[in-house]
Amino acid sequence: MSTHPPTSAPPSSPPPTSSRQTPEQKRVLAGTLVGTTIEWYDFFIYAQAAAFVFAPLFFAPLGDSPLAQVIAWATIGISFLFRPLGAVIAGHLGDRYGRKMVLVVTLFGMGVATALIGLLPTYETIGVLAPLLLILLRIMQGLSAGGEWGGAALMAVEHAPRDKRGMFGSYPQIGVPLGLILASTFMFLLTSGLSDEAFQSWGWRIPFVSSVVLILVGYLIRRAVDESPVFLELQKRRKEASTPLANLFRHHWRRVLLAALIFAGNNAAGYMIIAFFSSYSSNALGMDKSHTLVATLIGGVSWLVLTIWSGRISDRIGRRQTFIIGYLLIAVWAVPMWFFVDKGELLWLVLVIVVLTVGLAPSYAPQPALYAEMFPAEVRYSGTSIGYALGSILGGAFAPMIAQLLLDSTGKTWTIGVYLAAIALVSAVAVWSVPKSVEKSDLNV
Repeated sequence: MSTHPPTSAPPSSPPPTSSRQTPEQKRVLAGTLVGTTIEWYDFFIYAQAAAFVFAPLFFAPLGDSPLAQVIAWATIGISFLFRPLGAVIAGHLGDRYGRKMVLVVTLFGMGVATALIGLLPTYETIGVLAPLLLILLRIMQGLSAGGEWGGAALMAVEHAPRDKRGMFGSYPQIGVPLGLILASTFMFLLTSGLSDEAFQSWGWRIPFVSSVVLILVGYLIRRAVDESPVFLELQKRRKEASTPLANLFRHHWRRVLLAALIFAGNNAAGYMIIAFFSSYSSNALGMDKSHTLVATLIGGVSWLVLTIWSGRISDRIGRRQTFIIGYLLIAVWAVPMWFFVDKGELLWLVLVIVVLTVGLAPSYAPQPALYAEMFPAEVRYSGTSIGYALGSILGGAFAPMIAQLLLDSTGKTWTIGVYLAAIALVSAVAVWSVPKSVEKSDLNV
């Protein structure tokens, strides 16, 4: 894989290096942070609802069988299958018409789907139509999320000084732990403040419907953000030759594949924190739901702090090296952590999640900067979004379901760790394959 091909037009200067952020840069960082926080809040409340309530409410004919929970996990993965389509559409529009417009559309699409899930009748009320509507709205979430992250990541990185791309790019990434903290806090308050019957009957709906408020806040912030300076420069010198999408698949498909493999390991391990730990600890080990959510909440705080730090570190030691450190930590911890999870105690679960975030943060924070540096400007939105979406399918889409199947077939939780370690090592090799020369390259070409 080579570095960016030369362009006939002279590149403009990168954003100047400065120790102080401009007002516009602050608006951009706020806009990307809010958007990805909302996106991941929506995904996290779905994953946690899948862990606690969706099996009996929407797949009632399966009763309490393990298959009911496996299918509930599978609905998480279904939306990921549609992320590449959303990424193709949003990436094409974003490369031709700008990052800002697409970000507003994807934000509304995600929020509307989430709110409607909170209003869905259950199987007891409308029968088989209930799970079908749930899956349809989950697909809508996937289409919207497929274009959300790429636009937010590029808005942040393309506004950044050359020597602070990792730090700027970490802002959309900390939307993951912030969304996790927000969702876990909401679920904790509901599960601890309501009876099991009340939560099962109507309490689970509140976080979904409440996302409407977050969407309005996100829209107001994003409306004030200017278009990416790199895209504006690109508009000035673009010729109507080939479409960005055709150009991407004709000349840069290897980079798309590499981007997907780079993300897969992190996404698989991350979904253990997002969903599986809580479900397994409460359903199989008998831990209180609120305790598992407390552990997740503490893990979210650790993930947040370490992601901010990892973005800054990547500007010093390089994106590739930061990634590899994170993936090696995940691979080493993936198997032994299950022996502590199986103790079924809050302190041990907290320890497991916090240590796992030590590997998750450095293998996630530098991702926007590295992806932006891997793709030339005219196909950057498409390449970044599609690579991210494909990586989420290879990694997190069915990670909880695979974990459940491994557990059901072997009865040994450490087999899940072998699966996670293997995919983390594949991602480490992928990021090592990226030429070091792409780091801190000119983003205007």
